[in-house]
Amino acid sequence: MTAVVERVEGLVRIEVDGVPCLSYPGLAGPVALGDEVVVNVQARLLGLGSGGFDVLYVNLTRGLELSPDEGAHVMRLPYTPLQSAVRYAEEDGPLADTLDGMPVVCCSLHSQVAPVCAGLGYGLRLAYVQLPGGALPVSLSDAIRALKTRRLIEAAVGVGACLDGDVQCMNVYSALAWAGTEEFDAVVCAVGPGIAGTGSHLGHGGLAATDAANAAAALQGAPVLAVRVSTQDVRERHRGVSHHSRAALELCLGSFVTAWPHGLPPPAWLHRREEVDVTGWETTCADLPLDHMGRGPDEDPWFFASAFAAGRLARSLVR
Repeated sequence: MTAVVERVEGLVRIEVDGVPCLSYPGLAGPVALGDEVVVNVQARLLGLGSGGFDVLYVNLTRGLELSPDEGAHVMRLPYTPLQSAVRYAEEDGPLADTLDGMPVVCCSLHSQVAPVCAGLGYGLRLAYVQLPGGALPVSLSDAIRALKTRRLIEAAVGVGACLDGDVQCMNVYSALAWAGTEEFDAVVCAVGPGIAGTGSHLGHGGLAATDAANAAAALQGAPVLAVRVSTQDVRERHRGVSHHSRAALELCLGSFVTAWPHGLPPPAWLHRREEVDVTGWETTCADLPLDHMGRGPDEDPWFFASAFAAGRLARSLVR
């Protein structure tokens, strides 16, 4: 390892032979200059977008003797070389049987989380639940760190293979039930930064929004779908309402409501919606990290306004 660029909570940005690389100390242990490391370079070689960087796989100098979490009984990433024992929140006591109407905002993209939280606003206890479908480490997200610093998010939960949350839960059902047990006012669910996708109707991480909505409905919560909208995306399948959101909406089985920003003409097929006044969303989001595919609020305003609408609608449902 030739340089340490930045250390933040749960993440170290380094260079290996002058090439940028990420390291997760909770998974691979601490790092220091001169360490002998093995690096996974495939994403960089493929030229992937938001995930096209090297990742430290193993530190041969230190980090080979990481201890499991105290009281851990379950392996995360089981039967892979990266398996690690963690303790899940549901092991610490009974969970709530019902969410009792607690709003759960269901996002298909990580870049929706900041404007959703801005729409929910201050003065609430919010939990963020990260689902598989994008990046697995919660610690990769600078947005989540910023939202926690601004006290818009109180706790981050890693679900399943997702790691480095303030707490870990086995699945989205237990994560939502944990939030109910801890008496949070609302929950925001999303995948991590980046998103896996094949360009097909069903083969993408955006269906995590469906998983969250169906779980929230089953637990007597109030699911609110944040629609992925863009007027600037060059890809036809993501222009207007993204095919990711359309697939997620089609597969929702229980009760839910879709937030739609007032002032943007909705598609004719989107019948199950509630229009939301998003006046002033730019000012409310001004100090938050807003970025979607390299575009900010000036370049693709309706993307952020539609996510903000979901947060504002959820705020109106808080009991």
